[in-house]
Parts: sequence; C-alpha cells; structure tokens
Amino acid sequence: MKTKAFIAAMLIFSVTACKKETTFINNPNADDLHNKAVGFSANQLLSSGTYKSLKIEVQYMTGYAPDAAALNHLQSVLNAYLNKTSGITIVTKEIPASSSTTLSIDQVRTIEEQNRTVFTTGDQIGVYFLYTNGNFTDNAVLGAAYRNTSMVLFGKKIHDNSGGLGQASRTKLEATVLEHEFGHILGLVDLGSTMQTTHKDAAHGNHCNNSNCLMYYASETTDILGFLITGNIPPFDTNCIADLHANGGK
Repeated sequence: MKTKAFIAAMLIFSVTACKKETTFINNPNADDLHNKAVGFSANQLLSSGTYKSLKIEVQYMTGYAPDAAALNHLQSVLNAYLNKTSGITIVTKEIPASSSTTLSIDQVRTIEEQNRTVFTTGDQIGVYFLYTNGNFTDNAVLGAAYRNTSMVLFGKKIHDNSGGLGQASRTKLEATVLEHEFGHILGLVDLGSTMQTTHKDAAHGNHCNNSNCLMYYASETTDILGFLITGNIPPFDTNCIADLHANGGK
C-alpha cells in the first residue's frame, strides 16, 4: 500500500514535471507564458521588475463558489509578500460543472485551456485558480499547483470536510489550501525560490519540514482537517519568508 508520504511526493512530481502541448482557446499566444513548470514564474510574481500588478482569475464550477473571506485573506497575504506596486486584484467567474466525479491533473489542464480568460499582458501577470465540483484521483488531496500560474482546489472534497458541525470553517480550510498552492507557484519549497536555509521535507516532496508552516505537506491534504478545527490558518515560517524575500518578495 502506498503511504501518504509517497503519494504526496508523486503528486508534486506529476504536477511540476509534466508538460504537454497545449492551446489556451481564449489566448493561443499565451501558451509560452503559462505552460511552464510550477515555480518557473516565482521571481516574476514576487518582484516588480517585469510585472507591476497581479490579476487572479478564480473560476468555479456551479455550486462551488469560492468563500469571499478566504479570497480576502489570500489577497492580504499576497499584499504582504509580493512587490506589486500597481496592486493585486481577484476576479471570479462561474463555469459549467464537470460531468466527472473525479478529475486528473490532465483533465484540470484541459478545463483551464477551454475556459481561462486572464493572462499575462503588458506589465500585469495573470494567475488562474479553478474550483471543481469533483475530487482528485487521490482522494486525500484538497488542491494542487500544476503550472507556473495555475492551481486547482477540489471543491467537493473541501465542501464535504468544512462548514459543518465539528468541522473546520470553510474560510479557514479554503484559505489554507489557496495560500499553500500559491506558495508553490512562488517557488516554495525549492521549486524556484532558492532555500536560504535547508528546510525541505524530503519525505513529502516540495514541502517545508516545519509542521507549523503553511508549506507543510498537510496543508494540501485531509491531514490538515483536525488541526484547523481549533487552530488558525497557518502562516509561512521564517525559512519560507526568507526564501520569498531573497527571490524578490517583500
């Protein structure tokens, strides 16, 4: 039987190492900018050297609209660490639900290619988040970063495990997964933002070895659920903050 550690490591490998030919229907010219490995655009996202602003498109399948407070928390965290002098904006859009009850990363990529409308242009860098109505093929996974500007939250899994009696709040769970996956496209850990001090958890792929850090592996799996019932949204620890700062962040 595969251990959770092995599954987590394989997930990170699959979403960071796999690249296929792609065409974004709404902007075919964006392929070269948005079909890179996770962490490739870390410096461009963190610094103001090339891009002065960030626009995040959050698309959600019917019935799985994002929690507004979670998006506000994400924006606050990004404002604290990203050098975007012209600001950070988030826009949301509903898209049709998928007919699949489980989705692979390849299926998620295809959904993005068919629906994404916000891309990098001029001095604005674009990022895409998808909320699905299904679960991931690994039932323990809540979210994943799969391209340099692309992330997914598995909405049904999050809804089934938050907001109810004895469960973590929807805001805390969504914000944790949102910010964790954004941490990966910011190059954490060891995905493009060089570690200033070694803190990679070798047993869990590209994750922090500090169990109190946002970038600990549990933040993107059901292992985080018990902690969030009584605990708060985890922050980046000092090692992750140092890595962000060294790569152009505040």
